[in-house]
Amino acid sequence: MTNNKRVFSGIQPTGELHLGNYVGALKNWVTMQDEYETIYCVVDLHAMTIPYEPDQLRASRIETAKMLLAVGIDPDRSLLYFQSDVPAHSELSWILSTLTGLGQLERMTHFKEKADRAGQNLGILAYPVLQAADILIHKVHAVPVGDDQAQHLELTRDVAERFNQRFGEVFPIPERITPEIGARVMSLTDPTSKMSKSDPSLKSRILLTDSADQILKKVKSAVTDTGTTVSYDREEKAGVSNLLELFSFFTGRSISDLAEEYADSGYGAFKIAVGEAIADGLSPISKRYHDLSDADVAELMSRNGATARERAEDEMVAVREAVGLS
Repeated sequence: MTNNKRVFSGIQPTGELHLGNYVGALKNWVTMQDEYETIYCVVDLHAMTIPYEPDQLRASRIETAKMLLAVGIDPDRSLLYFQSDVPAHSELSWILSTLTGLGQLERMTHFKEKADRAGQNLGILAYPVLQAADILIHKVHAVPVGDDQAQHLELTRDVAERFNQRFGEVFPIPERITPEIGARVMSLTDPTSKMSKSDPSLKSRILLTDSADQILKKVKSAVTDTGTTVSYDREEKAGVSNLLELFSFFTGRSISDLAEEYADSGYGAFKIAVGEAIADGLSPISKRYHDLSDADVAELMSRNGATARERAEDEMVAVREAVGLS
């Protein structure tokens, strides 16, 4: 039974989704459907802030929606849609931008990191304001965020409070949900760095559509550490510790139990066991993904976009009234 709290989260359609996305966020998205009224969005407007090819964006939007459905987002329990299908996101973003200080945006970690890589553009600077609009347009009560997104939620809260003080109580101030399942999955080739879509090495990450053979091969080649003892130590044994966390996630067993069982097995046998556990866990997701047709997913997203558009427009009536646009 869900409660009446509304939760929102979004994901960019850039690159193929990988194990880090699933363990760190998507598995929790699925779980939250049992607890909240959930709204999930493929944030394709955000994806335009870095160089892209239109055909690739078109394909990635559908692929991302398919994968969200495959991991367990249920369209009967969650509203899943494309951000660009709802013009109110952009309209509210503009209104909120008039209440957001330039200095505050320039201090955002996202801007500092992305501006150098992608080149300076207004979209990168204004990204957090559009993100705030994504959340506030649905009058969301809570947002699941890890530490890397906490700054963005704080900006959203600041802007909402500023709006309410200036124009009256329109937006609830969204709370932060710290996901219970939100482990930081590290790269297989560099266990000191987070697993990332942007890493040039495909060996660094396990894609959710990888075959069992591909998964096993990547885990076998994963960077571990000197020595042969399997033990959990994030400082001294980052590679082994990363694999132990994944092993625990997919088996439901504690890290200490697994470390004790495989302590003297050698890295070879340990990696095979980890790879098999991951492959077994991802197999149903990969099957569901390949069973979904692009056409059916496109039709579903179109219907959901119409629903989201209607709901957002209802919320914008109060916003326009408050700011003097109606």
